[in-house]
Amino acid sequence: MNGFTAALLVWTLISPFHGGRGELWPTHVACRNEDLEVFYQSCDPLQDFGFSIDECSKKLKPKLSIRFGIILREDIHELFLDVQLSSKGSSILNFSYPVCEDDLPKFSFCGRRKGEQVYYAGPVDNAGFEVPEGEHQVLLKLYNENGSTVACANVTVICS
Repeated sequence: MNGFTAALLVWTLISPFHGGRGELWPTHVACRNEDLEVFYQSCDPLQDFGFSIDECSKKLKPKLSIRFGIILREDIHELFLDVQLSSKGSSILNFSYPVCEDDLPKFSFCGRRKGEQVYYAGPVDNAGFEVPEGEHQVLLKLYNENGSTVACANVTVICS
């Protein structure tokens, strides 16, 4: 390998504009109506994903209809969701939820393997409540039984 080729290879690997470094995934709209907007951006440096909320209302129903799609980089025998909600720089809510457990698979995609596509369209249980006015940040992280990130999102919720 000559010096020019080696220098080009090193520059490509460490450049902030290549190799997934320094670039952010685009911001997507999960839902939008006259009094509520929900935007998200993948915080996983290696992968983006698709997510939408079918009914965009500041009064969340106990059964929320969503759509989610991703190609798995990791197996998901067990899958967990961590949620961190903050507003005006203060933490409001932190919780973890088991999405898939070995002995209690809740969804058809539980048990999928690396490289497979996951697409889910349907209801998810949540505590029905009204979203308070203001701008709120939510960090969502899906991870498997080994602690490997399956998906991660920074979500901004704007309610008027």
